[in-house]
Amino acid sequence: MSHNIQPLLNKHYLKARSATGVYITDENGKKYLDGSSGAVTCSLGHSHPRLLPFMKQHLDKLQFVYRSQFGSEEAESLATILFEVSPGKAYSHSFFVNSGSEAVETAMKTAIQYWQEKGKPSKTRFISRWKSYHGITVGALSLSGHPLRRQRFEGSLEKYPSLKADLERDTLERQMEELRQVIDKIGASQIAAFVAEPVVGAAGTAVSPGQGYYENMKRICHEHEILFIADEVMTGLGRTGRWFGLEHWNTSADIVAIGKSLGAGYAPIAATLMTNEVLEPIKKGSGLIMAGHTYSGHPLSCATAGKVLEIIKEEHLIDNVVKQGQYLKSGLERIQEKQGVIQKVRGKGLMLGVELDPARKGLQAKLIEQCFQNGLLVYPAVGGPEGTDENGILVTPPFIITNAEADELLEKFDKSLREIA
Repeated sequence: MSHNIQPLLNKHYLKARSATGVYITDENGKKYLDGSSGAVTCSLGHSHPRLLPFMKQHLDKLQFVYRSQFGSEEAESLATILFEVSPGKAYSHSFFVNSGSEAVETAMKTAIQYWQEKGKPSKTRFISRWKSYHGITVGALSLSGHPLRRQRFEGSLEKYPSLKADLERDTLERQMEELRQVIDKIGASQIAAFVAEPVVGAAGTAVSPGQGYYENMKRICHEHEILFIADEVMTGLGRTGRWFGLEHWNTSADIVAIGKSLGAGYAPIAATLMTNEVLEPIKKGSGLIMAGHTYSGHPLSCATAGKVLEIIKEEHLIDNVVKQGQYLKSGLERIQEKQGVIQKVRGKGLMLGVELDPARKGLQAKLIEQCFQNGLLVYPAVGGPEGTDENGILVTPPFIITNAEADELLEKFDKSLREIA
């Protein structure tokens, strides 16, 4: 009997024994190509030769300090790096937490506190999209329109998701008008922020809107004194081929949640970034951010994340994300032409999505399992107009993937699809 709880309580999970590069080896010695970077996390792959020695060396220096007692060079340095890589150096301040869900929760609390400090305490509600996923904590899940993850907890969740316009099929004018209508219905005096993923991951299979969308949504929000929060937990720090996903739309947000690629799987860390305009009223008002957790700003995690970003820059890995993203997307499109069960291939950089025929019930689960049997790891997502079809697959390998490894990924994916379809 196992005393360790894992998601599927009646499943026997093989144990991972080691991992190097884009491969994980199980307890039986079988290798798996990590085509999903775990949960879209391991941007540098596994056992990176520059990162492990750095982490071991840092253990001898400083392990832990509590954020309300001390600061640390590691946290200060990481915040500076994030400011430097942010679009237009917009994100002047960072608040470090441990997971993407916590970063989203902190973004929500910061937005509410911002309006309190501005003398508008009634602004406590949020607008989000039905096709979205922002995290598993109650606040973040309340923002999410992911029906399959909401359903067990509906009675405890807020009904924030309200934008139903389709990001691919509806016009920009329709999308903008819907936002205006929702603001009018709720009342701008009640709304703290609009929250959105630049590219929708688990709840949309790498779906994104057209050009002009985020620029105009942000403009409408600001016209009504509503903040714009970007959930870049999945898209941020290079995954889409830019440091931040919003850069594809030549814009930035007021508050940003990042995670996943920040620690790259080597340390638990996430962050809520904000502009100086957001922090300044709080600083001049109460002078206190009412958020945080015991391990917030953990020195080893901050040092590790700083090294991750240094490696991404020095090894030009975002260039490789663009190159290999185009290569993999073209390969998946060739498989789509051969395999009639693939309806859509989409995405940016190494955040690629494959939507299967929703009429083929159970195909997603079968494909994920067959990929696993063939030594390939991929990630489930939902698709369809309502975001309820269990027919999506995310292909999101580490930034370090090579052409040969991309070919292996495509071969295993094609083989798995042929064997079950």
